[in-house]
Parts: sequence; C-alpha cells; structure tokens
Amino acid sequence: MSQPLKIELDRSAKTPLAEQIRAAISAAIEGGVLAPGARLPSWLDLAAQLGVARGTVRLAYERLSDAQLIVASRAAGTRVADRPPAAPAKEEHSDPGSFMEMYRELTSGPAIFQMGVPAQATLPARLFTKVRSFALRAESSASVGYPDPRGEPELRREIAAYLAIARGMTCSPAQIIVTSGFSGGLGLALRVLGLDGRKAWFEDPGFPFTRHGLELAGLELVPVPVDIDGIDVDYGMRHASDAALAVVTPGQQAPLGPTLSLARRLQLLDWAAKQGTWIIEDDYLSELQLNARAAPALASLDRGQRVIHIGSFSKTLSPALRLGFVVAPLPLAARFAEVAACLAPAPWPSVQLATAQYMREGHYLRHLRRLKRLYCAQRDSLLACLDECGFETRVAGLAVLVRLADGAPDVSIFRESLAFGLGPAPLSPWYMSPAGARSGLLLGIATSPERNLARNCDRLRDVIRRHA
Repeated sequence: MSQPLKIELDRSAKTPLAEQIRAAISAAIEGGVLAPGARLPSWLDLAAQLGVARGTVRLAYERLSDAQLIVASRAAGTRVADRPPAAPAKEEHSDPGSFMEMYRELTSGPAIFQMGVPAQATLPARLFTKVRSFALRAESSASVGYPDPRGEPELRREIAAYLAIARGMTCSPAQIIVTSGFSGGLGLALRVLGLDGRKAWFEDPGFPFTRHGLELAGLELVPVPVDIDGIDVDYGMRHASDAALAVVTPGQQAPLGPTLSLARRLQLLDWAAKQGTWIIEDDYLSELQLNARAAPALASLDRGQRVIHIGSFSKTLSPALRLGFVVAPLPLAARFAEVAACLAPAPWPSVQLATAQYMREGHYLRHLRRLKRLYCAQRDSLLACLDECGFETRVAGLAVLVRLADGAPDVSIFRESLAFGLGPAPLSPWYMSPAGARSGLLLGIATSPERNLARNCDRLRDVIRRHA
C-alpha cells in the first residue's frame, strides 16, 4: 500500500473537486512522483482522507482511467499504468509557445479525435508482415549496393499505375521520386525550386506545419482566403500576382474540406503558365473523399507542366512507414533526381518493395474501399453524438469541425483534453493572422471509434464548458 497522497483541495475555487483530485494525481504521475505500478488508495479510503464524497473520488479515478493513467482490478487494486520511460530532463519540454511544442502536442498519441492518422483497427497487418519479410531477405542477401535514390523501380511503377486509375494522372515512373512522407516531398521540392526570398501563396487557413516549412525555406508567404470553392485565385492575383509559388490542397482543403472547383483549377493553372509560377499540389486525403469519387488531381489538367504533385501513404496505410512520393513535371525530373541523389535519397528499400507488392496484388485499393466504408459509418455516428451534445458542426474532409464562440481558447481546450485521452486539433493555429483566426476544434473521423463515442463527446463538452 502506498503512502497517503498529499492532495491540497481549494473548496473556494470554481474548479470542481473531482477535477482538482484528477489534476493532482495526473501531475504526480507525469512528474514521476508516482511510478508505474505504484498502488493508489481505494476511492473509499481517499474520500475519507480528503473529506469529500466517495462519488467525487470515483469520478476523478474514472477520468484518470479513461486517460490510461491508472488501471484498476479487484486482485491488484488501483495502480499507476505502465508508461514509456521518460526522456532525459533536457528534452522533456520544448520552449513554451514554440513550434516544436505545438508539433509534439499535435502528433502525440494515439488519441481519440486525433487528425492525420488512420484508424488503429485498419492498420494493414499483411503489409507489415511483408515489410519484415523483405527486411530479413535483404539482411541475408550476399549482394550489397546503393539503391536508386529516386526509389525502387517496382514501387515507382505501381505508383504511376495507381495515379492513372485513381487520380487521372498520366506520368512515367521516371517522374516519380519516393520520399519520406509529405514533409520529405515538400523539402525536396523546395530545394529543387530554390525560391528563397520570393513570394508564395498559402491557403488561409492552411496546415501550420507546411506553413512553417515554407517560412524555414525563406519564402515570403501571402495568405489567400478559402471559401466553398477552395482557394480564392482572384484574391491571390489581386494581392500578389508576382508570386513564384502557390501551395494548395485542391482535393480536400486542409482544414475546411472543400474541393477546388473546376473553374478555379483552370484559372490557377492559366495564371501559373502565364507567370511562370510553380504550384505544389498537396494531395491531402483526396483518395479518401467519403461522399463521392475523388476529383482528379490538379496535375491531371496541367498542360503547362507547372504542377509538382506530392502524395503520401501516411493517412491511408500508416505514418510509421514514412512513405510518400513526388511527381515532378518533365522539365524538372532530372533536377529532382539530382537533388534526391545528393541530399534526400528515398527511404528504406524493404518498405518500398513490400508496399509495391501490396499494391500490385490489389490489396491497396481494397484497403481504401474498406477505409471509406468504416469512415462513413464513424462520421455519421460522430455527427449524431455531437448533435445530441448541442454542438454546431460541419464536415471538413476527414474531420468534423466543431465551431466555438469567437475568441474561445481552443488551444487551451485541446491541451486540457489530452489528459482525458482526447486529441481534437484546435482550429485557430491554422490561420496565419491571429486577428482573423476563428475558434474551433477539428475532430478526426478516423480516430472516432463508435465504442464509447457518446462518453468521449460528453467529456469534450465538459472541457469546453469549463472554458466558456
């Protein structure tokens, strides 16, 4: 039996006593005061120790259990859950308010409502078995040599065939460079283009990690608003017609979800051809449109060869693969190959070869069909639960956007939600200007399993109300 917990309660505070107890125990666990396996007092004993109702402690323990911080059993009692070993003290925390602090918060997980990752239940076990098999085969092979820095030819052929079927693109394997996910493709493209100091259109709101990457590359960003037809090309031409680059998510705009209309696609391509501007097409979630067949890629309409198409397997297979690709316009294909060879070679060949076989045998397309059926069901259930909670919602691609009152602290709500195992992404950081930012929460559909969904929505509502 552990020693009595030292918990100070402030009965005059607005914070409920159950939340004070939960926060105190959570801080003790996170700070290492309570080690994994340490036994906690029963909720009856702790209630007597603190002089509160037993139900108050029981509620605190339930919240800690939901956050997977404690586990309870009749045989062993209530104990601190096993946790990964803590990182060295100097690496535990990023500077408050820094980019890396936000990056680590938004990418930690897994968490309910988290964006950017597929459903855990759909991870392709067949593919990971193939990855291990190819890795063992490579280790035992007598021949050792440098792989093609553009990526394995088998995978590049399969990607080219897939893009022709699913995205309406006609390209050769020689135009395809395999990368370590979308960020690897973006970094490669920016190195090839070398646009340091030039202007670049960026969707507002738009993905904050991409925005920061463009800033690191020395580009002067021009925020271009988004409406129901996608990026407002007229606005961009009025305010920065001399931009050297436009970065867009035409399939499903991130984060609001609209598909770029045909009229604006043609207008954007015409402007780029006349101005000699490059377009980076982030093919974000395009193959996972739930209401209809995915719109063709913007690059499929590109006759001026100005579009650099970047795709990824992170949202469909797993971000752990760190696998993506770039389709270079023909005039830039040789330059992309040179930069990849010298600065950004393709990732581990075993992953590429296993993925190529997975696609060649038809498993990938079947996997996408299963994902869409599952996500449609989860979307409908999530919308129904949020409606019962009284939220104002709208579907935003593979997320549901919960609107909050203007000025609501969505970042604070997100951070408090993490303690309950919830990870809704705050909307306001997606805007370039804090003055024009809207408050909201983006709830990932893929990570909203129907099991315990009503309880998770209720907990999110409770957190939001505490910040009202």
